[in-house]
Amino acid sequence: MAKRSAKASPPKPANVVAQARGKGKPPHSFAHVVWDNAKSLAGALLIYLVIKTFLMEAFRIPSGSMIPTLLVGDWLFVNKAVYGAHIPFTNSNLPGYRVPTRGDVMVFQSPYQADNGDDPTPTLVKRLIGMPGDTLFMRSAVVYVNGIAQRQGFAFANNYRGDSAEYNPDFEWQHTIELKGTRFGSPPAKPTHDNWGPLLIPAGHYFMMGDNRYCSKDSRYWGVVPRENVRGRPMFVYYSYVPGPNPLEPLDPCGGEVSSRPLPPLTNIRWGRIGTRIR
Repeated sequence: MAKRSAKASPPKPANVVAQARGKGKPPHSFAHVVWDNAKSLAGALLIYLVIKTFLMEAFRIPSGSMIPTLLVGDWLFVNKAVYGAHIPFTNSNLPGYRVPTRGDVMVFQSPYQADNGDDPTPTLVKRLIGMPGDTLFMRSAVVYVNGIAQRQGFAFANNYRGDSAEYNPDFEWQHTIELKGTRFGSPPAKPTHDNWGPLLIPAGHYFMMGDNRYCSKDSRYWGVVPRENVRGRPMFVYYSYVPGPNPLEPLDPCGGEVSSRPLPPLTNIRWGRIGTRIR
């Protein structure tokens, strides 16, 4: 009799678990592992740069110019998309979802300050006081916008008060946008800290001031801020502590409260300010 031909045995099913675990594959080379890690790191760095440049950035308050709204030692998150993120290396901004409004606290790049050492155009945070087309002046420590007094709240009355008649040569720029012969009265020949204007704010520019008026070097000194200098709006305080004494300015009346504890970033945290929204 003819022998039956042996049937070919069916192929073994693939072990999916073993394949997922990489069994049966040659180990990756060192160069391959380095390349994979480099791609992951580059991807994470790119995401960070996109978020920092166009969406959100952390900002530290180094001075008392915005007391009591912002305190020295506050750390903020700044919304950079709200007014339109600034495009690096250009004078342009992306479209935002709202426009700057009088009363907003804003982060911006300062106009040129010749006396500011190695950083003549620092990034600052102040309050928007004057919009394009507004008429601004100050009399007896009160700011007037289009003839209406803009009085500050009760908490601001506790701030340090300096010399209201102080004159600074930096005020002289104001003569370039002064208004004469208006119902608001004539501008002073020499503007002082609390007596200046009326000024007409040019198109595409903003007049910025600190809430701590006697401790704020602001638009009174270095002029109006171009729209393209706006960088964002602070959202909330994510960390805050009472700073230790400044060895360079131990008697600074504008610095606010000072901690006497060692390592104040860890031992003198302002727990009640964490999560505070900026208004």
